[in-house]
Amino acid sequence: MPAQSTQPNPNGYPYHVLIVDDDPMHSALEREILDSSKYIVSQASSGQQALQTLSERSFDVVLLDKRMPGMDGDEVCRRIRGELGLDMLPILMVSGDSDLDNLTLSLTAGATDFVRKPYEPVELVARIDAAVSHKRLTDQLESAESMLFALARMVEAKDGTTGDHCTRLSHNGVVLGKALGLGPEELMALRRGGVLHDIGKLGIPDRILLKPGPLTEAEWAIMRGHVDIGAGLVGGLKTMRMTVPIIACHHERWDGTGYPKGLRGHEIPLLARVFQMVDIFDALSHTRPYKPAMNRQEVVAVLQLEAERGWRDPHLTAVFLDIVQNRPHELDVPATTHDDLGLSLLNDIRRTGALDWDCSHGLQA
Repeated sequence: MPAQSTQPNPNGYPYHVLIVDDDPMHSALEREILDSSKYIVSQASSGQQALQTLSERSFDVVLLDKRMPGMDGDEVCRRIRGELGLDMLPILMVSGDSDLDNLTLSLTAGATDFVRKPYEPVELVARIDAAVSHKRLTDQLESAESMLFALARMVEAKDGTTGDHCTRLSHNGVVLGKALGLGPEELMALRRGGVLHDIGKLGIPDRILLKPGPLTEAEWAIMRGHVDIGAGLVGGLKTMRMTVPIIACHHERWDGTGYPKGLRGHEIPLLARVFQMVDIFDALSHTRPYKPAMNRQEVVAVLQLEAERGWRDPHLTAVFLDIVQNRPHELDVPATTHDDLGLSLLNDIRRTGALDWDCSHGLQA
């Protein structure tokens, strides 16, 4: 039996492995190969038992037999990815089948890799270790991203009047992006940009950020620096490569009168232009300390006027106004959405009592 110690070490051991196989002899062989303090091995003898185990505990990798009675490996894969939502969990399909079509079906069902019978023990160990190492790196990346999203939500929380501003921007940015025919990576950048666009305000003093009256020119100079601060905070993550231009350029104007670089026309990255359209729409449509909310007709008039003045991309304005006037329901965030981008983590932080939550006075440590 493998050692059950769970003490961490510099390599991140132990690795938690779930073996799913209805053949007790083959399961015993796999357990013997993994009989090391490097692994903690659990076992399920059916697909249904595997799903139940995965719903209750976390694992680093699943070693899944392809051919099992009742629920085969492919169906187990589909349910792990679909019902359990474990998109990043490595699933190594163990199969004696060499038929390319059958292997392709397993990949389509969600398998990460294959281990073909008969295999050498060293091959099994190598494939498990490679899969787990990749997952651990992915987990670290997800943790870094989640913390950035939570920090950005803290900025939003300082202003008790913006409500679900970030959630709306994420949703509406994708709506406009789809209308423009943008691809999945660009839509993901817009979703992230909706939350992260003002993260640089973490570096702006509260005396300026929360000032109730007009800012002085010196204060505006400091406030405008939030775009560079935000781009610097996020720019270290390769996954944010397409989101950084949104953060850095969402205050530029089509005629070159914006900031921080005074970019003009198509010099402004497309995703930044898409984002600023939905950002302005949201600001006009909701109450702020310095103004009441506008009705739909008033918002349309302002957006048209800003396009005529040369502040906004005329093509994007026309596409967005078509949505606003003819398909406004698309801009409503579904009540059932679970795409919180850091909101759950922020709520977890609130529950620890580490933050004194008072929207009327901002978010205080």
